[in-house]
Amino acid sequence: MAMRFRAHDTFFIRKGWLSKGMKHVDTRGDVFIAKDVNPMDVLGLGANMVKALRYWLRAVGLTEEPRSGRRIQSFTELCKRVFKYDRYTEELGTLFLLQYKLASNRDEATAWYFFFNEFNVSEFSKDDFVDSLQKYIQMSDDGTEVATRSLTDDFNCIISTYLPRYKSNPERISPENNIDCPFGELGLIDILDKKKKIYKKSIPVTGTINPWVALAVIMDNAGERKEISLNEILTAPCNIGKVFNLDSINMLDVLYEIERMGKIKINRTAGLDLINIINDLDFIACVDEYYSSINA
Repeated sequence: MAMRFRAHDTFFIRKGWLSKGMKHVDTRGDVFIAKDVNPMDVLGLGANMVKALRYWLRAVGLTEEPRSGRRIQSFTELCKRVFKYDRYTEELGTLFLLQYKLASNRDEATAWYFFFNEFNVSEFSKDDFVDSLQKYIQMSDDGTEVATRSLTDDFNCIISTYLPRYKSNPERISPENNIDCPFGELGLIDILDKKKKIYKKSIPVTGTINPWVALAVIMDNAGERKEISLNEILTAPCNIGKVFNLDSINMLDVLYEIERMGKIKINRTAGLDLINIINDLDFIACVDEYYSSINA
């Protein structure tokens, strides 16, 4: 199993980065590897930031590049929709879709995958996370050693991704500073104790997860199945419970909304506790429905 750590070079996603990246990949897919122009000049970023942006576009499921040959980037099906309907990634639904792609990307963003799907603690410090991640790597890999510093850098990057600066450093922030990561708007991490640097996973504000976005994730995980247990939706890796930090109450709120749209039936009779899927949509079809619903 492939695992990847610290591929971001300590740079988290800055506001405007993803739209800038999409714009330039749309113009020329070899923008990151071009020989006739300097990618730093084209993108207006330093060398390490250029590398980080290239990585992030892939990690959040917007671009893909071939494993061998010229590593030219191209849009994924998701990216085609985002670029068309929400080029500046201003919609919460877009950010939740990218969050799903990032948190389920075990190969490219292992620490993110681990944090959301395997790290079952609600309150934690850096050491808690790094120790648990080290154990996870030892158990699931062929004994590969990963430098503690890389895992610490991943932890710091996760915190910077989801914790807005006004919460972590209110005294050091100026209003025109747009260094925040857009994923901070999702409300997935909060500070519990600033002095001791203890953080907690938090549940997004009720109503912020669009039912089409949640359905996209459920359908992506369902495969051909037409019924899925509520427990699986809540606790299985990569499903909405894990990637969006939901508890059973919030998950049910979202499922009832999807049920009201007529796409699933929640069945809680005779202790079944499952959903019946009454649609033939796949992930991308749900994404299309999401964008048409907000543009209606």
